[in-house]
Amino acid sequence: MFEQIGYYLSYSFAQRALAAAVLTALSSSLLGVTLVLKRFSFIGDGLSHVAFGAMAIATVLQFDNTMIIVLPITVLSAVLLLWTGRNRRVKGDAALAMISVAALAFGYLIMNIFSASSNLTGDVCSTLFGAYSILTLEASDVWICAVLSVVVVGVFVLLYHKIFAVTFDENFATATGTRANLYNLLIAVIIAVVIVMAMNLVGSLLISALVIFPALSAMRVFKSFKSVTISSAVISVVCAFAGVMISLIAGTPAGSTIVAVDVIVFFGFCAAGWLRDRSGMRA
Repeated sequence: MFEQIGYYLSYSFAQRALAAAVLTALSSSLLGVTLVLKRFSFIGDGLSHVAFGAMAIATVLQFDNTMIIVLPITVLSAVLLLWTGRNRRVKGDAALAMISVAALAFGYLIMNIFSASSNLTGDVCSTLFGAYSILTLEASDVWICAVLSVVVVGVFVLLYHKIFAVTFDENFATATGTRANLYNLLIAVIIAVVIVMAMNLVGSLLISALVIFPALSAMRVFKSFKSVTISSAVISVVCAFAGVMISLIAGTPAGSTIVAVDVIVFFGFCAAGWLRDRSGMRA
């Protein structure tokens, strides 16, 4: 097996795939803990549907770099979701469902009406589930992913204490002078950036798993916000690396393989947490 791993790692396409997977996994895991604790878990799912609609538009317009279209539309939708969620007439979950489902429907409709591809079903499947698109990344795609990852990690590290305060007690943070609305907006924008990064890795329908599962796994064993965040990042990176390597060796779709590894690790951490609590009760 190690010989096979070394064999695949000698190819540039595998190196680019692993680099993109690790960078995306690291970025997506950092805010996963915040989203779970703030009960914003489904915002990633909603924005992923928006990204699919934007991707459909970029594909029909034949943009060489689809991120030019996808990133601004997804970020704008994140801001719109946050603003609409405060509207008393349209609750947050209703706004999320409305925008995400509409984007998914119009995206598929646009691809059906205007697409000149002879393999429409394959294109849609690749966009929704990732398929093998990560194995066809160019060096420029990896560099864009690296720049966005540096921005996400940098913002999270620099504003760690503010994000921590807004995550646990938004009202108290506001009372102490923290502009909670501004930081909630920043969190939404960062999640939108992560969603766009992750589309080539796991597809638009599986992005939420990449954000949520590492955080949930870490929470089964660790308790403090800092330790959960660090362990979540480690879990996410390891699962992404393992998922890509398994997909290369077994010939399975990279996105679903990574999510499957995340799920297996989650149940492993659940078992570890249960054993720890049980041993603690006996003591």
